[in-house]
Amino acid sequence: MKFDTPATTNPIDQLKVVGQPIQRIDGQLKTTGRAMYAYEWHDQTTPCAYGYPVGAAVAKGQINEIDVAAAKKSPGVIAVVTTLDVGERGKGKFNTANLFGGSKIQHYHQAIAVVVAETFEQARAAAALVKVDYTAEEGVFDLTAAVRDSVKPKDAGGAPTDSAVGDFDAAFREAAVTLEETYKTPDQSHSMMEPHASIAAWDGDELTLWTSSQMIDWWRSDLATTLGVDKEKIHLMSPFIGGGFGGKLFLRVDAVLAAFGAKAAKRPVKVALPRPFMANNTTHRPATSQRIRIGAEKNGKITAIGHESWSGDQPGGQLEAATLQTRLLYAGENRMTAMRLATLDLPEGNAMRAPGEAPGLMALEIAMDEMAEKLGLDPVEFRIINDTQVDPEKPERPFSHRDLNGCLKLGAETFGWNGRGKPGTRREGNWLIGTGVAAAFRNNMVLPSGARVRLDNEGIVTVETDMTDIGTGSYTIIAQTAAEMMGVTMDKVAVQLGDSRFPVSAGSGGQFGANSSTSGVYAACVKLREAITQKLGFNSEDAVFEGGQVRSGNRSVPLAGSAGPEGLVGEDTMQWGNLTETHQQSTFGAHFVEVGVDVATGETRIRRMLAVCAAGRILNPITARSQVIGAMTMGVGGALTEELAVDTRRGLFVNHDLAGYEVPVHADIPHQEVIFMDETDPMSSPMKAKGIGELGLCGVSAAIANAIYNATGVRARHYPVTLDKLIGGLPEVA
Repeated sequence: MKFDTPATTNPIDQLKVVGQPIQRIDGQLKTTGRAMYAYEWHDQTTPCAYGYPVGAAVAKGQINEIDVAAAKKSPGVIAVVTTLDVGERGKGKFNTANLFGGSKIQHYHQAIAVVVAETFEQARAAAALVKVDYTAEEGVFDLTAAVRDSVKPKDAGGAPTDSAVGDFDAAFREAAVTLEETYKTPDQSHSMMEPHASIAAWDGDELTLWTSSQMIDWWRSDLATTLGVDKEKIHLMSPFIGGGFGGKLFLRVDAVLAAFGAKAAKRPVKVALPRPFMANNTTHRPATSQRIRIGAEKNGKITAIGHESWSGDQPGGQLEAATLQTRLLYAGENRMTAMRLATLDLPEGNAMRAPGEAPGLMALEIAMDEMAEKLGLDPVEFRIINDTQVDPEKPERPFSHRDLNGCLKLGAETFGWNGRGKPGTRREGNWLIGTGVAAAFRNNMVLPSGARVRLDNEGIVTVETDMTDIGTGSYTIIAQTAAEMMGVTMDKVAVQLGDSRFPVSAGSGGQFGANSSTSGVYAACVKLREAITQKLGFNSEDAVFEGGQVRSGNRSVPLAGSAGPEGLVGEDTMQWGNLTETHQQSTFGAHFVEVGVDVATGETRIRRMLAVCAAGRILNPITARSQVIGAMTMGVGGALTEELAVDTRRGLFVNHDLAGYEVPVHADIPHQEVIFMDETDPMSSPMKAKGIGELGLCGVSAAIANAIYNATGVRARHYPVTLDKLIGGLPEVA
């Protein structure tokens, strides 16, 4: 099916199941421990051996020799495979640095060997006995120093690196009120609960891999390239994932090491990356340095807006596209954005929840508050004044649906924004109280997504797709879609996900998963409905699927009775037309936060949070709210605690565990309220929905930083906003 015209009335609009607050169908499996995650699969007849990785102790250089003699003699050791043993390997499409193979070291903790033993403890002990002779090379590890040598890449994830409309320089120079500031965001770690883990088992030349992957087909293709085998010989399964946040979008070395280890050991091997490897071996969100310039008339209308960003990565790596939202979020006739990439020899940078917009809004939404103060305008009012219903860079292209102003107005009313007060004027005992706001923005993306839907003679509808559930609720919203389309209750639907034998889906990432995958299920259900009506001799145009029955005219047949002994199958893939080219499709929101800051220590406490989101039809308000409050919590970490500290001499992240890299815990998070705007977007998909899971993060950190300023009068422009950045200005306020 191809979606190339706006959606009209369809079975989803009944909203008997879709859009209802249905509890997650996988919830009981997870809360009772019966959901099998990657490291837990096992075959009792062939017990797994354990693999433990060895990582490079230098950040850049060459391996001269790897001595594994002592490791091989260690108790319980079955096999040792080194990067020199496997030699140079093809690199997957989605990997910047080589995962495994050859003598070149590109970053600290790059995998250079795997030790396989009977127990985990034996493998770990033997791995410590591997001796490596390196020739270390000088590397570049400091973004600030590397910026002067940064270059303009060919693109920013498919988007132009630079953009320009009008004459920004002249408009900024002539503006009545101007702002020019630099903001910095740090390297950040995904820090998901479940580590990167895989179990590999060979049967001749065929590989079965249980792993923790957001994107089944991407992994399968890249693993085939790395191993040098036919993709069709790889069976990959990932039915449950304990968090990903983008860190499991792309093939990681646990899968590669498990595959090589299992081949050498001639038995199944499981590998889980130790927590330090998750910071230094896998991907992370790159740091940015951002320069923002805004010019406006005295009435608050923006006349010039410029946003430049610098980030770093491995040679040929990825930009952190931090200026993309600035091209679309606010009006202004004269505009300029630019992004540059510095070469760094740090571990690979890549997508982390809301790549681009999350760090970009951390800067832009502070700048908007600073500009509002210069203009003497309320920050909410300033944003409303500069709303636009068309793409500011392409005025001929309207937004498919945009209600940012509605989010801001409803949020301000609900939160009690009018009682805000001037910076440093509200106090409760030792706590200075402040409130802050920020706009939320995230583009609506869709990818082709396939599914297969089966109907058996007992009326059970089974959905099969390689879509994944990273804790987002995919199982539930896919079941709701099938139930709505086939006119059955949820207990008549079974959902099977995360298996490469199923049709290729969009996968989970980029906020495209829910809308794309349910649209694929919609398309497959249309095929199944056609097969049923054809078999029954019904007119498919007027057939109604409802209450477990199929009706056409004055005839009604039980759905189960239409399947026959062999059952019926519908399979299709949702493809996308050019509606994203004719209409800009985005999601919007507004975040409001109240904080308290201790006048003596600078300690910041979040007191309350509100998110108002406009993201098309909400497929399930329970799972959607869960996504938003999780994202809001992540925004607290980004604002106050999260930073991968770089050792700029040796090229590694020194706080590479959950003791040193601090994420928010329950005690850090107070009451969170989420409001969804009542809307649909027929331009987006037949579901009339959009993504929500990353919108909930975008803007949160800036709202917190703005609230801290309102509380203290101290403006922090470098994240995280730790107490050392505040305490110098507090005595005067206190």
